[in-house]
Amino acid sequence: MRNYNVKYTVRLSKEEREELEGIVKRGKVAAVKRRRAQILLKADARSDDPSLTDEQVAQALSVSTRTVGRVRKAYVEQGLSQAIEPKQPERRRVPKLDGEKEARLIAVACQPAPAGRTRWTLRLLADKLVELEIVDSISKDTVRETLKKTRSSRG
Repeated sequence: MRNYNVKYTVRLSKEEREELEGIVKRGKVAAVKRRRAQILLKADARSDDPSLTDEQVAQALSVSTRTVGRVRKAYVEQGLSQAIEPKQPERRRVPKLDGEKEARLIAVACQPAPAGRTRWTLRLLADKLVELEIVDSISKDTVRETLKKTRSSRG
């Protein structure tokens, strides 16, 4: 088990300590933010009891030692605001179908079904979009979600 308090020593300024104490005392604060503020206050080397290890902080606050270590590391490397705020997701998926491609999907779905079929299936629609070079690849679930969103019928 890695002990972060050797490499990542938390030394809060008076202003930072007051800000964190305000977060802990405030009524409406996200639980994650309050817990991280508590971790930093307990892990502060300038506090009344600077000898607390990650294990002792974790036990006092009912969190894992890894959580204490990550909060310490974030504070030392990125600052107070990054250490107490929850991470925002970085990945944003780009939709396969934009407005024009959705319209073409609906147009295909409104056409008569292929020979030998009584109606379009999601797989047939997906294959047709690839065949018409509307998209490079697409799953039947994307087709389903798009048609559901537009309230279109497959047949």
